[in-house]
Amino acid sequence: MSRQGSRDTAPEVAVRRLLHASGMRYRVNVPVPDMPRRTIDIVFPKTKVAVFLDGCFWHGCPQHATRPKANAEWWRTKLEKNMARDSETTGHLAARGWTVLRFWEHEPTEDVARRINDTVTAKRTTLHRS
Repeated sequence: MSRQGSRDTAPEVAVRRLLHASGMRYRVNVPVPDMPRRTIDIVFPKTKVAVFLDGCFWHGCPQHATRPKANAEWWRTKLEKNMARDSETTGHLAARGWTVLRFWEHEPTEDVARRINDTVTAKRTTLHRS
């Protein structure tokens, strides 16, 4: 598993490329505040929007997740811990006023980028009114 890429995956890079091309600026792989060893894939700090692009296998996609047959119990435990950690991270950020967006790697890149753009734009509009 140490060879498994955890950042700059193809879906992340594709979404970031579209966001950047549309004029959006962001940070990547930012540590989750007060949670060691956890990072947010794409961050819009001023609007407090955190984006996670989750891999279907590693994060338990309901449509595409598979369960390895070899060492099945170990894998089941491992993947359940990943999903619990995702939920904990989302709750942690939401409790601190962040908008958390989670997408699956199989979702169309253009749709993901559009939804992120819409959310960040709406948050910016709200901030400017305040």
